Amino acid sequence: MEYIPTIGLEIHAELKTKSKMFCSCANNPDEEKANANVCSICLGHPGTLPVLNHEAIKSVLKIGLAVDGKIADFTEWDRKNYFYPDIPKGYQISQYAYPLISGGTLAGIKLERIHLEEDTAQSTHDTHEKSLVNFNRSGVPLMELVTTPTIHDGKTATSFAKELQLLLRYLGAGEANMEKGEMRVEANISVASVENTAAKKFGTKTEVKNLNSFRAVEGAIDYEIKRQIKLLEAGDKVKQETRGWDEKAEETYSQRSKESSHDYRYFPEPDIPKLKISEIPEFSKDALAKELVELPWVRRERFKKDFAATDKEAEMFVDDDKGVLTEYFDTIISKLSKKDEKSVRLVINYLLTDYAGLLKKGLVAGTNWLEQINTIKPEYFAELIEMISKGDISSSGAKKLLTLLLTEKNSSPKTLADKHELIQKSDIASLEPAIDKVIADNAPVIAEYKAGKTTSLQFLIGQAMKATKGAANPAVIKELLVKKLG
Repeated sequence: MEYIPTIGLEIHAELKTKSKMFCSCANNPDEEKANANVCSICLGHPGTLPVLNHEAIKSVLKIGLAVDGKIADFTEWDRKNYFYPDIPKGYQISQYAYPLISGGTLAGIKLERIHLEEDTAQSTHDTHEKSLVNFNRSGVPLMELVTTPTIHDGKTATSFAKELQLLLRYLGAGEANMEKGEMRVEANISVASVENTAAKKFGTKTEVKNLNSFRAVEGAIDYEIKRQIKLLEAGDKVKQETRGWDEKAEETYSQRSKESSHDYRYFPEPDIPKLKISEIPEFSKDALAKELVELPWVRRERFKKDFAATDKEAEMFVDDDKGVLTEYFDTIISKLSKKDEKSVRLVINYLLTDYAGLLKKGLVAGTNWLEQINTIKPEYFAELIEMISKGDISSSGAKKLLTLLLTEKNSSPKTLADKHELIQKSDIASLEPAIDKVIADNAPVIAEYKAGKTTSLQFLIGQAMKATKGAANPAVIKELLVKKLG
């Protein structure tokens, strides 16, 4: 029997704000001392009152605008009630009936909602059966994004999560480092026969929680699909439950039965005022739009369409969420006197391959090559490209010139090329003696060429380049040889 998997994702991402969601404690994910950034509010002491974090709300609204979601006119916060040591109040302040964002699309996947809540404390369990709770994370602003159940495999789910991570970084909303727990993925997975799926009858879903790497997301989903199909093929039923992911064994395992929304007894948070988003001027679409940068998918398409970049090349520009590489490239292009396809192609090749390679070789440990990218001024890079395009320097000469531009920073490419004799000789009068000597010294090869062996020409060009110590223009040498050999 043929089965169709159906997957929906719930992704939590910590927001990068100075303070926590409802108090003034520092939001510092790198704090090493346990329980250093805490107060009576985030510890849940009786009688304390939460105050909304303005920047956290703004970040979620900008994300909603970026994915073309519907920004709520009215919103409120709710209490999600459950008992666990990482929630000292006995409830989590979240959003239920009135999320900040409804709908939207990201990476081709339709979204259900995006809402804002507070993160829980961090629990650790040691080998002595003792559990410790660190409240530094308790109360940190946490965005939750819920997709519609329209994903059908682990690879698509992973691509979606990667695009969300990029979006968060582009907007400065969060770093979303999965290894630090700043972004956590939960996958709801079910499988059903083709017939049932066509009749819009879906299988029993399981939720795999706390997937903390892209590899884990893809692996857990693909494993769970196979596990459920195997159960159904054997005539067994899939149990609705929450499962974990064992990274070493590469398999999911049962944790507990799955809760439903009514188990949390949601009710409106009485200590936080309701919000009328439309009454706050800086939360308007126009105000938010002014703060949006070029989004990942827009940049990706721009480089493919405008500059004929390959998928791999486009991703190099897109993966730079700070936009340093893109800004440097755009500045170089603006400095070119001739912005034709050939010149643009040369910029991409020399920038992403040769220049990036040189910077990576010279790096001090712990630094990023992009931090050094402005070592060569954009106008000098543009001048170098124009020299290559005109045939003033060879490809090997261009690579030497790149190295010289890194070490002799205040000299232009033309100055350095003259100084180090890298300018190619193209005048026929100066090249003819070398060409004549190559012809005189290689009679057998010339005979082969005249007999139809066209590859012999390359050998002769090489000999002429050797005779001129690489200073000649290969195109001019080829032209002269072909002319003289008839």
